[in-house]
Amino acid sequence: MQDIPYKYRLRPAYGSDKLLLEFSIDKPDGKFEKALFSALESIHPVIEDIADLWMNDEVLLTVATDRGSFLYSKDIWGFAFIMAEENQDCILKIDAILNTSSFFQKEEVDYGMYKTPRS
Repeated sequence: MQDIPYKYRLRPAYGSDKLLLEFSIDKPDGKFEKALFSALESIHPVIEDIADLWMNDEVLLTVATDRGSFLYSKDIWGFAFIMAEENQDCILKIDAILNTSSFFQKEEVDYGMYKTPRS
């Protein structure tokens, strides 16, 4: 069973200086998304598009907010990501919101671990 708060990391994408948010979800049962979108209420998230990337076992949502759009990716292995390469302000705002939410706990990371692209 997933313990609340959910743990997340603000980190660069592999081989990039662009930040993203990474989540590890022990029990992918829909409660995570409810907590996430509830925490983000202040920026009014609206799902604009859903893509089922079955070949990657992943679902990709395009989400519009008052701070611009982001992509939400969730796979069957219990990982989720929020990405917005061209809207880093949105990523930083979401990080600030999650950092004050009782549903989420930020884990610090060593940015150096992500300097080399993953193969």
